[in-house]
Amino acid sequence: MHDYSINDSSSQWDFFVKIAFATAMASTLIGVYMLPGPLVVKGYFLISSLFLVFSTITLSKTIRDDHEAQRLHNRISEARTSKMIRELDEV
Repeated sequence: MHDYSINDSSSQWDFFVKIAFATAMASTLIGVYMLPGPLVVKGYFLISSLFLVFSTITLSKTIRDDHEAQRLHNRISEARTSKMIRELDEV
């Protein structure tokens, strides 16, 4: 039978992703802070940036959850098919 396992990422990859996220957030915050213009415009860009980050995280989590659910569904379906084939072979 097939060996199903969840592929965990390495600690180096996790570190890289966290550093990249922190760098992007810091760059955005510095960019908005250094932006010439009234505080209202800076606030708008800051809120828009935070909303974009929140939406991206939510979208990626939703896509991952859908993928995981589909994988579980496929494993159950494959197990049922294998069981039916074994039962037919016994007859």
